[in-house]
Amino acid sequence: MQTLEFDDALTDSILATTEAAAIAASRVVGRGDARAVDGAAVRAMRTTFDLVAIDAVVVVGEGEKDQAPMLFAGERLGNGRGPALDIAVDPIDGTRLAAENLPDSISVLAASPRGSLFDPGPVFYMEKMVAAVPDAGLDLRLPMAENLDLLAAALGKARSELCVVIQERPRNALYFDAAREAGAMVIPFGDGDVVPAIRAAYSEGEPDLMIGIGGAPEGVLTASAVRSLRGHMQARLAPQTQQESDRAKMAGLDVDRVLSLDDLASADGYLFLTAVTDGAFLRGVITEADARTTESLVVEPSGEMRRVTHRHPRNSA
Repeated sequence: MQTLEFDDALTDSILATTEAAAIAASRVVGRGDARAVDGAAVRAMRTTFDLVAIDAVVVVGEGEKDQAPMLFAGERLGNGRGPALDIAVDPIDGTRLAAENLPDSISVLAASPRGSLFDPGPVFYMEKMVAAVPDAGLDLRLPMAENLDLLAAALGKARSELCVVIQERPRNALYFDAAREAGAMVIPFGDGDVVPAIRAAYSEGEPDLMIGIGGAPEGVLTASAVRSLRGHMQARLAPQTQQESDRAKMAGLDVDRVLSLDDLASADGYLFLTAVTDGAFLRGVITEADARTTESLVVEPSGEMRRVTHRHPRNSA
């Protein structure tokens, strides 16, 4: 499989797609209309992709599970005159956060060599485990307490010093109970699990572990970043309804299989992330009289994570 290496011009042109989505969404931030946020971001991202010199296919899009505006699986992006890529994309991860002007709403996409990203098909949810240490023996099939002991040993910490982040949903109640019973510090988060997962995969600071059931598209996006950051990730498809389970079976997907990082993203790629609202890593879109300023992260195949700030004249976006 080919190794991706974008030059600065191509990197900037792909980053421009998440920047455009974030800027478009920022115009309707705080109005309480999640569909307007999604719709604005999708339109801006799709239009900007027309100018990018790539031949890309959307492997994982967003929108099916909530009937939101979306870039759909199988859609071709770019002008067709560049590298052949798989794209996993969420024009807005955290639409409710943006609609209510809450922290950590982002626009995010992963770009990897063609054929390298896992396709979750009709399954919308995925059980995920993410940490910074790749060789600790962590495994979704193990009890929480055993995983925490393995992680504590790898990090040189006591189990009680570990910080675990879990998305606050009824489906994750067992993870909360198990982590707390094991003595770890547990921090809940609301919508959008890409940023918490990247923070868990990053080797500096907290959290030490992210675990629980969240969106399958976000899981594939996360895998691209975790691979570049040389962290640990496992996942398992987690249908939440009988209908979803039936669709998975019809698609030939094994919902009991534990997916490794190589299963999720089999080649190194890039992750592009632009903040819509202020968050843990970045400031959201700043609107001034003559310009809008975006802050983004670019995670490169080498593992380098670069912060990028761009000022966009008001007449350009």
